[in-house]
This record gives sequence, structure tokens and C-alpha cells, in this order.
Amino acid sequence: MVAIPANNLKPSPRQLRLDTLVRLRWLAIAGQSAAVAGVRFGLGFPLPFELCFLVIAVSVWTNLLLRIQFPASYRLGDNAATALLAFDILQLAALLYLTGGLENPFAMLFLAPVLISATALTPERTLALGLLAVGCATCLVLAHRPLPWFPGQSLSLPFLYVSGIWTAILLGTVFTGIYAWRVAEEARQLAQALAATELVLAREQHLSQLDGLAAAAAHELGTPLATIALVSKELGHTLPKEGPVADDLRLLQEQVDRCRSILTKLTSMGEEDEGFLETIALSHLVEEIVEPQRAVGFDVRVKAHGEGPEPMGRRNPGVVYGLSNILDNATDFAESQVTIEACWSPHEVFIEIRDDGPGYAPDILLRVGEPYVTTRSAAERTETNLDEGGGLGLGLFIAKTLIERSGAELTLTNAAPPATGAIARIVWPRHAFEKGAAISPQGDSKGTLKEQRKNSHM
Repeated sequence: MVAIPANNLKPSPRQLRLDTLVRLRWLAIAGQSAAVAGVRFGLGFPLPFELCFLVIAVSVWTNLLLRIQFPASYRLGDNAATALLAFDILQLAALLYLTGGLENPFAMLFLAPVLISATALTPERTLALGLLAVGCATCLVLAHRPLPWFPGQSLSLPFLYVSGIWTAILLGTVFTGIYAWRVAEEARQLAQALAATELVLAREQHLSQLDGLAAAAAHELGTPLATIALVSKELGHTLPKEGPVADDLRLLQEQVDRCRSILTKLTSMGEEDEGFLETIALSHLVEEIVEPQRAVGFDVRVKAHGEGPEPMGRRNPGVVYGLSNILDNATDFAESQVTIEACWSPHEVFIEIRDDGPGYAPDILLRVGEPYVTTRSAAERTETNLDEGGGLGLGLFIAKTLIERSGAELTLTNAAPPATGAIARIVWPRHAFEKGAAISPQGDSKGTLKEQRKNSHM
């Protein structure tokens, strides 16, 4: 199977696009301006209008400088993104200080920068921004200007109520930060795992096409090689039969004959293997994935039976890779034996892979097949060669994704007591298996090669 460098599969935090942050800040500026203007002119409440708009203007100037200095597609580093979000928290704290502190209902907007950080930055930076937001809220409890209210009247909320608002901001920051980070982290892991799956599928598809490409190259090179042979033959009739030039010409003709022989072998090899590469019987598919295990001396028992004629399906490199990956996982954990049972009926085709090992741990069983959920222990992951992508928890996810793309359903479970071991059951609708519904995303490469061969003779 194809090895994938581990450093290409590890999840990494996304970088915030500057344009996204700038647009969000313009939205915040518009909301702050509308709120201040509405309180001052709509409700007629007295408030430090000029100071409020001065604080808002700082955000406006910052946005304009960022827009002028950087292109819209620029992506912020972690330090820059953290600094800008910290600035937003401090700017909101200054505006709240002028308009009633935590008594202002807009105090809950402290959660917004923390939420953005949780979806795009590391947990450590999100924690720092959360502490900054809670610290600013604490300062606003102790010091702030009066809440704008009707002229000649004042509204002072009880300290206990303000403390409740502070507690709500604290709990909201913690809950929102953890929840948003978890959702974003799962999305990042899924994106990374799907990218790894595409890489595996592309490489397996490339390997399966090498013979066809060789045959196509042989057909393409046939015409120029025939021209070289014809010219060398004509020169043989024209030039002297003896001398250095004649010796070079004979050598050229010998090499042309040798190239013709090589191209003939390549062409015949592609034609002989073409039927196998296009369609394959269910039992042959099983033997193909079992053969590497038998080569190393592992005991793999194969059972094949069914109703009616054996189904024939398109050979899909993704399915071969997925089944091989599941079989590798079974042999890794089996005590002494792995059994593969291939069955078919008029309506279904299924393959069941069973081992006699300990099976999946209870905490793994419910999540097995998800990205970065590994069935190996920490010690086994340490011993595994991570340069080959081992121990990262992607093997079963990649296998599951590739197999399910073929129209099959994969179920991973444990054997019923008193038996032990894990069971992987793959079920296709028979019509999907026989019609080759599992064509890889790159399309039918053999059909393309056939067209190339046909065109090369025109």
C-alpha cells in the first residue's frame, strides 16, 4: 500500500483571512454607530457622544490601514490575528466603560472575538483572549460611567444583578469557546482526512494505470521508430558497405530492432492484462488482497460461496486499497488467524473479514472509522513508523471512505461473546458491484487509453 508522510496528515489550525476579519469589524462598527446614534438622538438619552465616536473611529482607522496595507486575500498569522482580536475586546471594553459597563445589554458582545478565535486559532490563544475578555468585564464591574437613561433620572442595577451578568459572560466565554473549538477541530480533521484519502486514491490509480500507459506509449512511439528504421535502411543502400560510417549505421539498425522488440512486449503486455484490469471476479478480488499476507506467512482463510454465477465487477484501485487496509488491520491484531468470507446472492455481494484478536475497545467501537480515531495504544503508536502514516488513526477512515464511494456499506463491529475479535462487513447491491458503480473520481482511464490507441492508428 502507498505510504503517506505523517507530517502531511496532522491537523493544523486554519489561518484567518484578513478580508473576513475586516468585514466583520465593519459590521461591528456599523452596529456600534447605530446603537450610539439611536440612544443619543432616537431616545434622547445623554451620553458622552463625542468620546464614543472617537473610540469607534479608532476601529475605522485600523480597518482602513489594514485594507490599504494588505491585499484582501492576505492570511493573518497567529500573532497578528490574536492581536487584532485582543484590540476588538479592548475597544468594546472602552465603549462599554462610557455607556454603563456591564449594565449595558451589549456587554454580551465580549463573546464574539472569543468565538472567532476558537474557530481559527489554537486553544492557548483562545484561552488568553477569553481571560482578557473576562478581565475587562471584571474591571467594568468596578469602574464605569453611568448607564444612559432618561434626562433627570438614573438607573442603577443592583450589584448582585451585575454580578450575574459577569458570571454569564464568564460561563458564556468558556462554553462558547470550547464548543466552537471542538466543532471547528472536527471540521479541520475531516478536511485533512479527506485530503489524505484523495492522495491515496490518486496514487493507487496512478499505479494501476502504469501498464496501460506503457502500452499507449508503445503505440505512440511505433510510428517515429518505423521512420527511423526506414531512413537507416535507405542510408544502408546509399552509403559504402565498409568503414566507420557503415559500422555506426549497422549499430543504429540493431538498436532500432531492439526498440521494436521492447515496444512489442509492452504492447502485448497491456493487451493481455487489459481484461483483468477492467473486470475482476469477486473471488479474484479477495485473492488479490490476501496474496501479500500469504507471502509473509500469515494464515488467512478464504471462503467463497453464493447463489448463482459469481459476480464480476470493475477493478477499482480505491476498493482494493480499502480492503487491503482493513485486512492489514485485522492481521495486526489477530492472535493466529484471519478469515475472509466472500458471498453473493441474486441481490447482494458481501465480503466479511474476521480476526480472532481482542476486538475493538468499547470506547473506540462507537467512533471507529472516524478520522484520527486510532485502535492502537500509545506504546504501539510510538513503535509505529510515523513516516509511513502509521498510528495516526486514518487507516480505517480512508478505507471506509474509499469503499463507501463504491456504493458499498461498511460495518465495523465485534464478534458476539463468547467469540472474540473484530468483524468488518462490506455489502454491495449486486447491480452496483457488477455494473462497476465504483468507478474512481478520475474516471475510466482504460476507456481513455482505448481512444488514444484508436486515434494513434488513424
